[in-house]
Order: sequence, then structure tokens, then C-alpha cells
Amino acid sequence: MPDEQELAREAERDTFTAQLQNMVLESDDVQDFLTGLVTVAAEAFTGPYGDVFCGITLLRPRSMITVASSSDRARQVDEVQYGFNDGPCLRAARDGVTIHVRDFLTEFRFPEYREAIAGYGLRSALGIPIRLDEGASAGLDFYSTEPGTFDDKGIRVAEGFARDASQSLRLAVRIAKLTDATTNMRAAMESRTSIDMAIGAIMAQNRCSQDEATKILRRASSNRNVKLRDLSVDILSSLGQHKPITTHFDT
Repeated sequence: MPDEQELAREAERDTFTAQLQNMVLESDDVQDFLTGLVTVAAEAFTGPYGDVFCGITLLRPRSMITVASSSDRARQVDEVQYGFNDGPCLRAARDGVTIHVRDFLTEFRFPEYREAIAGYGLRSALGIPIRLDEGASAGLDFYSTEPGTFDDKGIRVAEGFARDASQSLRLAVRIAKLTDATTNMRAAMESRTSIDMAIGAIMAQNRCSQDEATKILRRASSNRNVKLRDLSVDILSSLGQHKPITTHFDT
């Protein structure tokens, strides 16, 4: 039977998971979701673990960037790592393991980074890996003003945050991709509709075939150095078609 502390941890994690799911649904975009995520994570740790800052670093084959931070200070200390191409968050993201810095004053794994970070008043840190799709990876970074503050329980909770964040982040990224695809498809369909309507107008005015009307439109587009869609919209406007172009799939 699980003890009371274990039940409390499960309840705490369930609450956090529910918050993440709600944020995915309510956020306007992935950036909004990530900012909410690191803010919730930082607030959950601040207090018993000192003053805690949180950030997320995204790694791709040729780039590294802080995609969200709970404060300007969190963003600044994350970016210090990039100058040395090393640090707890970068190692966590690259190696897929948790990196725990108990005290930056005695840390030996990244000596140059340790000296640079000393001026920011930080003493300990956690780098938690977040696995993503398509070869990308990310790190969830926690910084504290207190030394040795992340105990075994704190590390387990932080790793639980990262696991839940990984699932929600993948969902958020996929939703963003689907939204972009839908927007692009709608724009393409509206562009095609404008062009087809303009070709129809040219056919009526010139009493010509569809192929001939298409050639006329393309030739005019090339001579004026104007995109086909923009020229088509101008033609329709000149004929009194001022309403936005809609497709059969608009509701």
C-alpha cells in the first residue's frame, strides 16, 4: 500500500498534468504554452528550494535556443551556457540524463561556465532532458539561489515535470503543425479560387477558351511582375467583386 507521502506526490503530479493539458488547449500558440509551463514549474519549486528560475532550451542539429523562460534572469543564465557550448541544461538535452549541480562554487564538470555563472548569484541547478520527435531534444533547467537545495524528492518531482512536459510539448507542437497546415491549405485554396474566377472573367470579356484566358492572365502577371493571386484579386475588384474570396469549405 502506498504511504501518505507517495499519495501526496501522485496527487501533486496529477494536478500538474491537468494544468499542462489545460494550457495546451488554452494557449494561443506553442510559445504561450511553454512560457506557462516554465512559470508553473518555477512557482512550484520557489520557497522550499530557494528562489528558483526555470527555462527550456531547444536543441536542433545546428542551433540551440532558449524557447521559454520564467524570467529574464532565467533566460540570461541559460544563454551563458551557449557561449561555452556546455552547461547542465545542454548536457541534459544532449545526453538524455539528469544533470545535478549541487553547488556551483565546488562544481568541477564545467569550470569555465561555473566561473561565468557565479556573478548571477546562483548556487545550484538541475538539467532535465525532454525528448522530442524528429531528432530534436530539449532540456528543462532549474536554477536556485541556494546550494544543495535539490534533494532526491525535488529531483524526482522535476523529472516528473519533464516527463509530463514532454508529452504535452509534443502534443502542442503537433497541434501547431496541424494549425499551420490548415492555414496554408486554406490560403492555397483561396488563391486558387481567385485565379479561377479571374480566368472566368477574362473568358467572358474576351470570348476565348480557358487555355487562352490562362495564358492572358499569366502574361499580364509576368509583364507587371505581380503574383497571379494578387493580379486576380485586382481583376475581380475592378469588376465589382469586393467581398473576401471564400471556398466551399468555409463555414
